[in-house]
Amino acid sequence: MTVSETDQKDIAVARKVLDIEAAALKELAQSLNGDFCRALSLIEGLKGRLVVTGMGKSGHIAKKVAATFASTGTPSFFVHPAEASHGDLGMIGQDDAVLALSNSGETPELSDIIAYTRRFHIPLIGMTRRAESSLGSQCDYPLVLPNSAEACPNRQAPTTSTTAMLALGDALAVALMERRGFSADDFRTFHPGGKLGQRLLHVREVMHGADQLPLVSEAARMSDALMEMTGKSFGCVGVTDDTARLVGIVTDGDLRRHMGDDLVSRPVGNVMTRNPKTITPELLAVEALAIMNDRSITSLFVVDGQGLPCGLVHIHDLLRLGVA
Repeated sequence: MTVSETDQKDIAVARKVLDIEAAALKELAQSLNGDFCRALSLIEGLKGRLVVTGMGKSGHIAKKVAATFASTGTPSFFVHPAEASHGDLGMIGQDDAVLALSNSGETPELSDIIAYTRRFHIPLIGMTRRAESSLGSQCDYPLVLPNSAEACPNRQAPTTSTTAMLALGDALAVALMERRGFSADDFRTFHPGGKLGQRLLHVREVMHGADQLPLVSEAARMSDALMEMTGKSFGCVGVTDDTARLVGIVTDGDLRRHMGDDLVSRPVGNVMTRNPKTITPELLAVEALAIMNDRSITSLFVVDGQGLPCGLVHIHDLLRLGVA
């Protein structure tokens, strides 16, 4: 696609903005120190909730930071500083902590929240670029951002500063996840809906149960296998040995490879594919999908720890549930 001279100028400006903000994030990463770890330990040990607040653009970032904490295992919510002055201070409890965001550290609307935390000995984390500011000097846990230039031409509009706040909030949340060993199971607890929730479903939640499985013994005739395949409609049949363990599978492909007049009279063990790929119930459904895609198959037997078949996953079910 041809890029005009005007487009090239726009792209140059955009790249400059991204370069400025990327450099600021590198500076932020290098500036982290013990204050970050102290704030992290405070949040980790909270009996109550993390209350995040900020005004203007910092307020928008504060909402996202609160949402990220809440979705990763730390009870958290946003309080608007102006509303706090008109009754919402009552939302902040003795077991809570406050994370206040202010680029200048002198946001007038934060004064009542700051005073409230000082009066009732509520821990206050201050995220600001000015350590000597009201917020920086009053807070218990200062998180001082580098004094990087804003990316706008006039060096006024919050750009670099809000990016740094957002990134530092993410760093706190992810560091807490690592400390707590926050797993995919934990993540799904807070994200049960939408595409993400579906991709975190487990095999046991999407599989067909043992009573629906198409199974025949290794000694059975193919006539029995064909009847089982037709009756269960999965396009395959599992084959078990005399201990009920899954040892093989017969698929449409196996039928085509062994097509002949004597097919229905042959023992299943002579036709089946041995050692079929299987999966266990506790794995994620997306892992089952990956195996199916890799092997170009549409069904996957689920086995327990002893190799006994306990379920079956079909790709149509994964598509219907939105896993794929």
